[in-house]
Amino acid sequence: MTKQVSVIVLLVMCASVAHAEWKPVPGRIMTKWADDVDPRNPLPDYPRPQLVRDHWVNLNGLWDYAVAGLDDPQPDEFEGKILVPFCIESALSGVKRKFTRDDRLWYSRSFDAPPLRKGERLRLNFSAVDYEATVLVNGKLIGTHKGGYDAFSFDITDAVQSGENTLVVSVLDDQSGPKGKQNVNAFDNPRFIFYTANSGIWQTVWMETVPANHVSGLRITTDIDQRTVTVTVKANAGVARVVVKDGKTVVSAAEGKVGEPIVLSVPNAKLWSPESPFLYDLDVSLKDDKVSSYFGMRKISMGKDGKGRLRPMLNNKPVFMAGPLDQGYWPDGIYTAPTDETLKFDLEMTKRFGFNSTRKHVKVEPARWYYWCDKLGLLVWQDMPNGSAGTDAKGLKDGIPRSQEKAEQFELELREMIREHYNHPSIVMWVIFNEAWGQYDTPRLTDMARKEDSTRLLNSGSGWFLPPDCGDVIDRHKYKGTVPVAPKEKRIGTLGEFGGFGLVIPENQWVKGLTESSVYGTCTDQRDYENQYLNAWREVFEHDAVHGTSAAIYTQLTDVETEVNGLMSYDRRVIKANVGLIAMAVARRELPNRPTIKVQVPSSQQTPQQWWYTEQQPADGWNQPGADLIGWKKGKGVFGHKYHRNGSINIGTPWKSVNIWVVRTFELPKEPLKRPVLRIAYDDNATVYINGVEALRLKRGNNRGYQDIPLPTIAAKMLQPGENTLAIEVDNQKSLNTRQPDTEKRAGSQFIDAGIVEESIEW
Repeated sequence: MTKQVSVIVLLVMCASVAHAEWKPVPGRIMTKWADDVDPRNPLPDYPRPQLVRDHWVNLNGLWDYAVAGLDDPQPDEFEGKILVPFCIESALSGVKRKFTRDDRLWYSRSFDAPPLRKGERLRLNFSAVDYEATVLVNGKLIGTHKGGYDAFSFDITDAVQSGENTLVVSVLDDQSGPKGKQNVNAFDNPRFIFYTANSGIWQTVWMETVPANHVSGLRITTDIDQRTVTVTVKANAGVARVVVKDGKTVVSAAEGKVGEPIVLSVPNAKLWSPESPFLYDLDVSLKDDKVSSYFGMRKISMGKDGKGRLRPMLNNKPVFMAGPLDQGYWPDGIYTAPTDETLKFDLEMTKRFGFNSTRKHVKVEPARWYYWCDKLGLLVWQDMPNGSAGTDAKGLKDGIPRSQEKAEQFELELREMIREHYNHPSIVMWVIFNEAWGQYDTPRLTDMARKEDSTRLLNSGSGWFLPPDCGDVIDRHKYKGTVPVAPKEKRIGTLGEFGGFGLVIPENQWVKGLTESSVYGTCTDQRDYENQYLNAWREVFEHDAVHGTSAAIYTQLTDVETEVNGLMSYDRRVIKANVGLIAMAVARRELPNRPTIKVQVPSSQQTPQQWWYTEQQPADGWNQPGADLIGWKKGKGVFGHKYHRNGSINIGTPWKSVNIWVVRTFELPKEPLKRPVLRIAYDDNATVYINGVEALRLKRGNNRGYQDIPLPTIAAKMLQPGENTLAIEVDNQKSLNTRQPDTEKRAGSQFIDAGIVEESIEW
């Protein structure tokens, strides 16, 4: 056996052993792409598509790891293997354990340094580490970095040696900086709209050889009006040559000093748009260094439409931006997609759903996600991940910094986000704050972001507080409905979040046995889900036509942990709605007719209906047909407090206590109802029974008047020809004001009324 063959056999044996040492941690749902993860070469794709070199080494794979105390030294022995770049909290890491602010995570692996020619340097690149990283090579401190979303790199030439080298990374994650939806306490204990935290290396680690004087970055700015592209090459010194290509055809070429703008003409430019996402290639050379990149000729601006209303303009034409809220979480990888194909799939589905936009919500993705947005054609709203830098904006006042240190770090990461992703044509808007989380000094930060990038729209505060004349966008959020957002003189109007309709897919839930969404309500079935979805978009398009609302972001693309309001399940295995139907509605505004309604049991919406009721805890069996209701009173709906705050509710019988129980009987025809629907107005928590069987458990009220909720199959089957019983228990604990125990002064609203209609849906 030759020496070369022996080495190959040894490498194969080592790879097989490594594969045997790793497997995803079971216990939760997984995406189908989890099976494609190769521990010998996870996420093998080139991680920096806008600055590509031919020679690089991927360091992803199995590393040694250990978790120690915050101030403990590097351990002599490691606990086991972790699959980089999946965070320690994830199943795909092979570890899946909680990591706290009192812990320090140690990584270690060996590597062979590639041979270097005279003058070449070896750079070690980290695409992202959450949150504070310290890097050592062969025991020598190389550098530190703080920030969970931006890439960083070190020159390790002087620290490496021939043969085997040792790379060690230690990580702290105190959750004090920008963190988005991460919540360390949500580990295996999902919390409302906050999810499992992400700690440690979570994007690709890699090496590349470069000349001493090399291209370290590009800044690419297009001008469709002048038909030019301006490229600034970042390097130590020298003259760079830049070539623009359309496939193999050279469009233009020019030379210029590094650090100075090089302007190239792009005659007869092919414009980039969601309908035609054309990308030009870019070749850049600097003496011994060559890199490739790309760009799209597109312009995002604001202008007046034919009715004189301010609109976003794409390539000088009005555009309505419709997209999903995309949180970028995966059940198996948490922050990290199992494969590049997974990233692409989410964006392809976004297009299939009829969207031309997407909002990347309080998270910054790996560069390849934006590459696929560029390639596939999506208009991206990019949020800055929120943190605790500010005291939050409340009422009509902006927040203030919690400390100078926190503010400086937040602003550093905001600038880095803009600089690092500046070249992507897909990004059309920067969102600085979401719903006032950690918000402070909004006008100053808006000016700061404008100086970094004057070519895109700035959404200074999405959803809540926004100082007058700040930024380019007036952005409102509305759940369980929509709201019109009209433009002002200098700002377009957008509905930055709406929808949130939940639909449980029992076998594809993060939490086993989950029956309802943690937020915004849960639909009965797919038809109910599609109906609410389509009705919401009807309202959005009316707001567009009447008020000039220019964008709408639907919550959301996928379920996330206990939020089951996605168009897809969290594991992406189930698409919850008819794709063609909703794509036609959103992309072409071709909406099917509304369901037809036939009233079977009238509510008190038009004419007050009589019920039995009591405000005292009744005996067991009160909700059964023929129950003894001695001691109960008769009253007409709607039952409610006289201080109710809903103009569409007409109180027929005052209800002042915390709880109320109401019962009525009704007659149904011999023919079974095809699709029975409960028409109900309730506040706060209502449990509905049909002939003694629990039909619906409704939480958190709605304060919007009547809504139609299809009865679940088990409850619908309880309806029978002849006499039936409808019984409801209402718990109004949420509206109690403990500072004013007198029921006459209770804060909030409370009401209850219901009927039954038959719904017919044809699509």
